[in-house]
Amino acid sequence: MTVTSTTEHALRDAMERLLTGRPQRTDGKLTKNNLWREAGVSRATMNRASGVLAEWNTRVAASPAGLAQRRRDEQITDLNHRLRCSERARRRLQDQVDAAATVIASLLAENAALREQAVNRAGGLVPLTRTAPPR
Repeated sequence: MTVTSTTEHALRDAMERLLTGRPQRTDGKLTKNNLWREAGVSRATMNRASGVLAEWNTRVAASPAGLAQRRRDEQITDLNHRLRCSERARRRLQDQVDAAATVIASLLAENAALREQAVNRAGGLVPLTRTAPPR
């Protein structure tokens, strides 16, 4: 199924207005929703205009807005990757902190036990008296 030449002309005019930044009925974003709205046709009618849609896809991809969108998408992908790496590093460091806290708590308990043991031993010691050296 195809569209009439009037519909195809309306879609191509709408495409030109959107691509040149002169929309009349939409916010000017390069979306297919804006294309059919700008042309004043239904979405179903636009979907039947396969030639116009193929041209739309090609021209949007090559447009400055399309290139900027691809750069943004690449940047978002990169940032998501870096975020995942940072999260893994944070988890690894948190595991190290948790392990260190466990060791510190164990050493603190052992130190307290040794101090108590030292105090208990000191109470049972008998001091030696000094004897006179033999003559």
